[in-house]
Amino acid sequence: MRAVTSALAAVLAGLTALPAGAIAADYLRGTQIDQPVSAPVFAPGFDWSGFYLGGGAGVSETKFKPGEGVQKLANHAFRNTLIGTEYNPGGWVSNLPDKRDSGSQFFGILGYNYLFGDVVLGFEADYTRSGHAYSVNDDIARRVTTSGGSVTDVFLRTNQSAKLNDYATMRLRMGWTYGRIMPFATFGGAVGRFDARSTVDANALIVANAGLPTEQRFQGAGYPLQVGATRKNKYAFGLSAGAGVDWAVTDNLFLRAEYQIVRFAEVEGTTTTVNTGRVAAALKF
Repeated sequence: MRAVTSALAAVLAGLTALPAGAIAADYLRGTQIDQPVSAPVFAPGFDWSGFYLGGGAGVSETKFKPGEGVQKLANHAFRNTLIGTEYNPGGWVSNLPDKRDSGSQFFGILGYNYLFGDVVLGFEADYTRSGHAYSVNDDIARRVTTSGGSVTDVFLRTNQSAKLNDYATMRLRMGWTYGRIMPFATFGGAVGRFDARSTVDANALIVANAGLPTEQRFQGAGYPLQVGATRKNKYAFGLSAGAGVDWAVTDNLFLRAEYQIVRFAEVEGTTTTVNTGRVAAALKF
């Protein structure tokens, strides 16, 4: 009887110890129940798409290149005369040098961006106040003797000027996004509003007894006269290109640094090119 009791006690002791060992083994191996794993959270990228509106300021250098307009006008002033046929008065007019004007300018911008992955395509319009201008005058005097024996004193005063009042551009934009930074390039058309003048004042005095103490001069028929034109608010078209970088400060505000070149077609004998470095701020909607 004592032997049976001892055996039962040993079995009960083993059964009691078994759960504790299993629990200890489970603790050492870790839990066998799969726990859910949270997906990594990434900060959302900046959305460059949509409308934007802003403005800024820049420093521009405007180059005015006079053409051959005044030379042609000088010849026109003596058309159908022996002076015009035999002497080519336009050749007396020197080629005018390029003129430059520079200073600050202010502008506004309006545009829309489309986002295709990391590529941004869009269009942008801007309006700029300018006021850059140039003016060149020259006085020329010649004494000529025509094949008919007539001696004439010829006087020319050339006047060429232009003022770029303001201009606007409409450009395509292409950029590449790096988070909140977007470098871009632009290309498009431009239209400018000019005040321009290209005139020649001509006079011809007929000389009698040339070189003698009794020399006299008489006004030539049809002179003095002025040829050419002075025009206000004359529009000229051109091309525009540029490059820059936008930086999104907040979700609705970005800053810009940009270089832009605009070249206009000839207006009254003057071709105009504007080079501008500028900065801007804009709100995105």
